[in-house]
Amino acid sequence: MRYNSHMKKRDNNTLPDDIEALKAMVLELQNQQLAQQADAARLQQESERWKRDFYQLLEKWQLELKKRFAASTEGLPGQGDLFNEIEDILQPDADEVAAEQHIAYTRKVGRRARLDASLPRKEIVHDISDDEKTCECCGTDMHRMGEDVSEKLDFIPAKVQVIRHIRPKYSCRTCEQHRTESNIKQAPVPPSMLPKSIATPSLLGQIITAKFQYGLPLYRQEAMFKQFGADISRQTMSRWLVAVSQKLEPLYQRMHDILVQQPVLWTDETTLKVIQSEKSKSYMWVYGCGGDKPPPDSTSPPPNIVLYDYQDGRGGTHPKDFLKGYRGPLQVDGYQGYEQTDAKLAGCWAHARRKFVDAKTVQGKKKTGKADMAIAFIQKLHRVEKRMADKSAEERLSARQTESIAILKDFRKWLDTQAMHVPPTSIIGKAVQYTLNQWSKLQVYLTDGRINIDNNRAERAIKPFVIGRKAWLFANTHGGADASAVLYSLVETAKANDLQPIDYLVSLFEQWPLLNDNDNIDHLLPWNIKTSL
Repeated sequence: MRYNSHMKKRDNNTLPDDIEALKAMVLELQNQQLAQQADAARLQQESERWKRDFYQLLEKWQLELKKRFAASTEGLPGQGDLFNEIEDILQPDADEVAAEQHIAYTRKVGRRARLDASLPRKEIVHDISDDEKTCECCGTDMHRMGEDVSEKLDFIPAKVQVIRHIRPKYSCRTCEQHRTESNIKQAPVPPSMLPKSIATPSLLGQIITAKFQYGLPLYRQEAMFKQFGADISRQTMSRWLVAVSQKLEPLYQRMHDILVQQPVLWTDETTLKVIQSEKSKSYMWVYGCGGDKPPPDSTSPPPNIVLYDYQDGRGGTHPKDFLKGYRGPLQVDGYQGYEQTDAKLAGCWAHARRKFVDAKTVQGKKKTGKADMAIAFIQKLHRVEKRMADKSAEERLSARQTESIAILKDFRKWLDTQAMHVPPTSIIGKAVQYTLNQWSKLQVYLTDGRINIDNNRAERAIKPFVIGRKAWLFANTHGGADASAVLYSLVETAKANDLQPIDYLVSLFEQWPLLNDNDNIDHLLPWNIKTSL
């Protein structure tokens, strides 16, 4: 505006003849132009910033919607078990296009309940009367040509009973009459897991599995026992659990000693609220070895061990102390605290993939973009693992060295390119940066066929605790949390070794009291014990 008014004034007057005045006018116009350009640049920057902030908030909002309302599976809709190759994503197959244009409705059929053949059977015959077994046409007796059988599952409610231990006393009448002391004989008190309590091995096994396997809090078990005529308070059950865990501490320590001797381990952690703790968040860590089934190349597979460890914080010193002396591969997520251990950290491709699945969510269902490209690369790696799942560790290693390395080489080039083009604060940018930051750890599984491509085994091990926490919410004391760690370890290790936890616990509680000090306890480990049920 200043420039226009100034020029209007000059329309009626001639420009000054003074050179210095003309220079001043030109300089003023240049300054005005520079100021306008600076204002335009500032407005452009503010516009870009507001636009960037808007899309970041939009991405966060979309992710929160997914976490709150969408299914928890990480698979993408319509992709099936395996994602398409990158080439297929860029150029859809003609059959796929035709299928999208002619969508057919398929009714989903629910899975029928299955009844195990080992369940006891009670037969009830529904027969016609003897009079009806004569043919109405000719009066001849009819013969049995066959039968129709249908099975229904009957549930017999749990039954409780009181076991009375009677120990007769015997004395000598002669000694009673003629001596100052009488010799009394009586059978010794049967050894018990908790002497002077009413708890039997089966009762303790029921309480522990109900809480630590099925997530049934003690106050609900208290109400359940009252229905059967047994008044057992939750405080009493809590004292029992703490006492049992303290007695079984040597067994827990023995499993820990065996764990740190294994060639490959995995770990994870989750939060735990402890009422009497000064810290707002405590943590339950889980450590383990082995997989869901024994390796195919081993006649005597190593044991499957799952150990929980309660700590009042998340500092790296906790895994460092627990894994003291272990220097082998340790499968972990991206938490930096594991850097303090002496282990060789192996990254998790499931965590990397999860970042790109989030990016796919905010990208939109109908769009094909960078997230799909990254997921396709990672899925290629998983295809190699799936094909080699039943092979030996040496064969898996060979496949990784020949196939997986080539896939990772192309993936790294793609990541480096994307890192220069995507905004680092966007969801896809964070996914790219996370994968690049974890790249060295994500390569460790290529060096040993016994290492998994991801840390899903640890996440499956921590999941029972997370599910149980939703029911009982918190622990009251540090002692209760420590007891939970021991008992969760026994339950989950039994499951990992194909045992029913209640069968293992009942047998353990029957045999443990028979031990003497310094006795070997290896025969009571979950993978060695001979159950009585």
